[in-house]
Amino acid sequence: MIERIKTWHRPGAGGTLYSGDALEFLQSLTPESADLVFLDPPFNLGKSYSPEQPGLDSRPPQEYSEWLSTITEAAVRALAPGGALFLYHLPKWALRIGAELEAELVLRHWIAIAMKNGFARGKRLYPAHYALLYFTKGNPAHFKRPRLRPRRCRHCDELVKDYGGYTKIIEQKGVNLSDVWNDVSPIRHRAHKYRDANELPAVITDRVVRISGSSGGMFVDPFAGAGTAIVSAVRGEMRFRACDLLPENCQVVVDRIDSFKAVARQPTTR
Repeated sequence: MIERIKTWHRPGAGGTLYSGDALEFLQSLTPESADLVFLDPPFNLGKSYSPEQPGLDSRPPQEYSEWLSTITEAAVRALAPGGALFLYHLPKWALRIGAELEAELVLRHWIAIAMKNGFARGKRLYPAHYALLYFTKGNPAHFKRPRLRPRRCRHCDELVKDYGGYTKIIEQKGVNLSDVWNDVSPIRHRAHKYRDANELPAVITDRVVRISGSSGGMFVDPFAGAGTAIVSAVRGEMRFRACDLLPENCQVVVDRIDSFKAVARQPTTR
């Protein structure tokens, strides 16, 4: 059973946080009510997210595969026409679940996000990226192409890439975001984390909201974790519905959203 933890009332960008099972949460949503769904499920790597529930990330492969399928099926049901669904996962699972999603949605991009850990496992090449799949239900109702500032040498401040006759344009307007994100760094140091478990860098969720979000639109996150995606949605002036299984994660989210609102109320000095 899912439990409502807290509702925030902000003009055009309020939201509600729930605690409970992700699938039950998704199935409780009104069909076709979500404009943007972000899925960052546990990767089934045997990591410990809760001492009280040590087996959360250790399902048999077939069971895990079936569970993922039910999650994505419920997410598609909740997605509005023109809405966007993003799935963040390991490539092997993105390949399997992506094929199922493509039966109902339109694949826009397989976004490769650089993985900087340096470990090679078994008889395999070094795994260098996570997959962020971007789907829409039909033609996207909202799409923006973010631009990045061109990289410069930290010693001479010159551009690190030759843009030929387009250099002036690049300097003025920036570089179009591609489907390879190699400027993302994992959050590892405790001083920059809100919990002991893994956290997504905000640059990922900020870009997701910037690409497919809309002011006043509905953002859905059934695996809230430390709340990074929810903060991105609030920053993008979206309404949200979010859920997490663990009460301690829900408390982190409450603290972050309350803190964000407190900062937002401060008068500007400019």
